[in-house]
Amino acid sequence: MGVRTGLVSVTFRQLAVEEVVDTAVRTGLSAIEWGGDVHVPLGDLPAARKVRALCEDRGIAIAAYGSYLRAGSVDREEIRAAVTTAAELGAPRIRVWAGTVGTAEAGVGDRMAVTRGLGELADVAAGADIEIAMEFHRGTLTDEVDSTITLLLDVGAPNLKTYWQPPVDADDATCLDQLEALMPWLSTVHVFSWWPSNHRLPLTGRESLWRPVLARLAAEPREINALLEFVVDDSVDQLTKDAADLHAWL
Repeated sequence: MGVRTGLVSVTFRQLAVEEVVDTAVRTGLSAIEWGGDVHVPLGDLPAARKVRALCEDRGIAIAAYGSYLRAGSVDREEIRAAVTTAAELGAPRIRVWAGTVGTAEAGVGDRMAVTRGLGELADVAAGADIEIAMEFHRGTLTDEVDSTITLLLDVGAPNLKTYWQPPVDADDATCLDQLEALMPWLSTVHVFSWWPSNHRLPLTGRESLWRPVLARLAAEPREINALLEFVVDDSVDQLTKDAADLHAWL
């Protein structure tokens, strides 16, 4: 199936949904992950329907509904609202966050709450044939690989998956090891070049990372999303250049 390229709408929080779709079309990207903060707010079904129609009209796939739900601290009503919003949007998955503390700081109670919360999210989403995918991110229980895999195995839901993105300051070898370990559960990669720390570079700034990452994704028999996120200066021109480089490497 190979790699499907796209963008994360929060990259351009300042743009209207029509402009985000135009940008994707113009740069040859095929999919968008729509954020739940600005473009498709949680529970705003008219907004979800509008975005879905826009994307269908322009031939853009919807990669995910990028929610800000924190497993372990969301109630049933918020879970149902997220699933309903994602269903109206036509999103095949909902991106969620694995709690509010990192692995090193988490107590047994934190881990139990997040595990239980992910199970509930996966259960409700399964009723609508939607996946739950965890953001791979510091400050949560998916800040490293072993903890992420433990969550996936402890929940044991077939529709629970994970994202991956390069952690701040992780070198290429570490990143590639992480990617390989998470591959059985991987649905999506957030693509950006930060170095050092969260200093944003053009995508070519980490070509030595992204070329092997993309080659590895392309070797999988299923489709995996590679979604551009957080470009230099939030610039549409920079995204245009990064998208061209991404496509050239593929």
